Amino acid sequence: MASAIPLNTFKTIIANVTTSANVVYTCPAGVTTVVLLAQVSNIDGANTINVTAAHKRGANTTRLIANAQVPIQDAASLLMGKLVLETGDGFSIQANENNAAELTLSILETADA
Repeated sequence: MASAIPLNTFKTIIANVTTSANVVYTCPAGVTTVVLLAQVSNIDGANTINVTAAHKRGANTTRLIANAQVPIQDAASLLMGKLVLETGDGFSIQANENNAAELTLSILETADA
């Protein structure tokens, strides 16, 4: 029986970062996702920002990076390698200022067998 989900799908997720810990991506059912890149850009012209990113699985939250400083008009990588997300897992991010940062996630979704 053929799966309705494509075997491999590359996607780019772009999100505005706020002071709330928002889940910007949730791994869909029947899929395993590999986060290839997680980069945050400081778009505030006057201030360094602090960013926290986390992996969420059910009620568990594991910080990937906490209060990382991103200088004015600069960017930072939030991962040192790849991150695997299973069905229902989420990627969340927040900053110390609203509308001062933008997140780019480059992901590969793979259909589960």
